[in-house]
Amino acid sequence: MTRYFYYIIGFFRWQNSGRLVIMTIAFILLGTLVYRCLEGWSWIDSYYFSVMTLTTVGYGEMHPTNDLSKIFTTVYIFSGLGIVLSFVTAFFEYRVEVIDRIHKTIK
Repeated sequence: MTRYFYYIIGFFRWQNSGRLVIMTIAFILLGTLVYRCLEGWSWIDSYYFSVMTLTTVGYGEMHPTNDLSKIFTTVYIFSGLGIVLSFVTAFFEYRVEVIDRIHKTIK
């Protein structure tokens, strides 16, 4: 488990990952703010729904109830999904790079 913390810390220093991290956080905060305003949900519920939506988990216990929220959600999914997938892809590319570097030093 501690190995993943090293990966995470190293990832923040790796290439242009800082921009991707900032974009991901900003997009989650945007969704949280919009759902808080449009749906009147608590900050935690709005954050939770934003993360569940962008990661495509979607447990189904929460959903947009008005038309403006539904329109925002469709745009939010199409634009945010690419950002989150880029973030996850970049993290695992970094992880593979680190593992390859470790194997080369062992040999």
